[in-house]
Amino acid sequence: MENSDFFMGIAQQALWITALATAPILIPALVAGLLLGMIQAATSINEATLSFVPKLIVVGGMLALFGGSIMILIADFTREIFERIPDLLQ
Repeated sequence: MENSDFFMGIAQQALWITALATAPILIPALVAGLLLGMIQAATSINEATLSFVPKLIVVGGMLALFGGSIMILIADFTREIFERIPDLLQ
């Protein structure tokens, strides 16, 4: 296997792991932001903390729910990269 193929495979896998690790946090934050934005537009309340605090609570809750599985995902990816180092040196 060529080095360029090796590194392209690792880069592609790293991007996929990044997407899987951030999606459980970013998607609920996006939905909360959209809902709060619609509520603010409907009520004409333009208070910055009104949108920040609920999104912060949503992100904290998602980290509490999915933080362990995200860490396992990243640890498995890191372990796999370290196991592939001898393949690179051959």
